[in-house]
Amino acid sequence: MNISQWPVEERPREKLLSQGAAALSDAELLAIFLGSGSRGQTAVDLGRRLLVQSGGLRALFVRTEPLPELCGLGPAKGCRLQAVLEVARRCLGNDLKRRSTLRSPRDTAAFLRTRMSDYPYEVFAAVFLDNRHRVIAFEEMFRGTIDGTAVHPREVVRACLRHNAAAVIFAHNHPSGVAEPSESDREITCELREALALVGVRVLDHFIVGTESPVSMAQKGWL
Repeated sequence: MNISQWPVEERPREKLLSQGAAALSDAELLAIFLGSGSRGQTAVDLGRRLLVQSGGLRALFVRTEPLPELCGLGPAKGCRLQAVLEVARRCLGNDLKRRSTLRSPRDTAAFLRTRMSDYPYEVFAAVFLDNRHRVIAFEEMFRGTIDGTAVHPREVVRACLRHNAAAVIFAHNHPSGVAEPSESDREITCELREALALVGVRVLDHFIVGTESPVSMAQKGWL
């Protein structure tokens, strides 16, 4: 049955107008962006299949592979959805940049978890700060496999100098979901801290991102 044949109160657009966007399910929100379904399925059905095949809304949000291969999306729908996801990512990045300072480890942890918790491989990232701890930029620096990623101190130093950063916060995810820092995590943090001290850049923290709340190495007393 076509969505236009559904009861008015169940149609995604009409439901949004009458009850607000928060009343819609993830699949219904995707259906509005998709605009229409495909042969044999409504836009809501297509939204549900997208969520199932990608592993949920957050996994879809961080997906880097082309979208059209999911559920047989055509180029137009795939481009439209990819553009919407990129707008959302940029809004999150701008929200972090608009803060005059990072007020607490909780604020930083919430942002990092949204950006990094669902990658199927390790990503090492950095938040560059000025001397008043205002955010200059967030940058994904290295990507690896599920077994790990190679972090090169020289490239990190170069990035800090490029951004003219006075301080930096590091973060990387554990695809296993366990956010407990490993011995190698502590070793690379020490290497980076020593390398950056030579150019006057302070390492404020290193977060490990898993399925639960990110773990701060500074709060554990390891920095």
